[in-house]
Amino acid sequence: MEFRKQALSKLQSPEELDLPVRFARPQGWLVLIVTVLVMAGSAFWAVTGHVSSTLDATGVLTHGQGSYVLQSPVAGQVTGVLAGPGKDLPADTPLLKVHTSHGDTVVRTIAAGRVTNVPITIGAVVSAGTDVATLERVQHPDDPLVAVLYVPADRAPSIPHDATVDLKLPSVPTDKYGTLRGHVANVGQAQQSRQQITAFLGDAELAKAFTKDGGSVPVVVKLDASRKTKSGYRWSKPKGPPFTPTSMTGATARVHLDDQRPADWLLP
Repeated sequence: MEFRKQALSKLQSPEELDLPVRFARPQGWLVLIVTVLVMAGSAFWAVTGHVSSTLDATGVLTHGQGSYVLQSPVAGQVTGVLAGPGKDLPADTPLLKVHTSHGDTVVRTIAAGRVTNVPITIGAVVSAGTDVATLERVQHPDDPLVAVLYVPADRAPSIPHDATVDLKLPSVPTDKYGTLRGHVANVGQAQQSRQQITAFLGDAELAKAFTKDGGSVPVVVKLDASRKTKSGYRWSKPKGPPFTPTSMTGATARVHLDDQRPADWLLP
């Protein structure tokens, strides 16, 4: 009964319409203003700002024409090794002597090139088709090196032509001599199998490493030339190393991709 009296009294009493109503505290307005400013700034940055991105890849220094594996055409015992790694040889040059049941046979180069590997020693017994040497196709001794990178097929399309590339070589201390500089000259149109990479590099182990996650797309990087360095190439530090990198040297590369607007990440 007491409850009803209070309810009736509440209904009969006038509302306190003359009292001010506080919709928000000053602290709340401050938080709201800051939030709006942050959102506006973020939207402006998303449309006008740019974010740099890179792609890491592995590869090898070589000459653009690739290599080939020389095989023995006969079975017999090796009696002479006529040239070793680093030797530049014209086409049809004697490289090995093999003694067979029909006499001595000379194994000759197929094309002009530089010897990079001779796994056969004097006294070794070889069969017809045995790999006896690897030669890199080099027309002239002073032909410049290039870097050939092997990039996963799904990442290759993101690499722009002429993108800058920084290359780290295991034989060159980065903290002392810096990184080798270059620019992308060509991005392959199709991924290559392990067999194709082996045929180009003449090295099955490298091909295996470059395809451990599946087929890869070759990316050719032209090294920047410089007359101010001993190596003849441009480095991130002024002088670079006091020697010239050799062919078939492994490299770890960082490719600088085009800058992107943050807003592009939200678009399909």
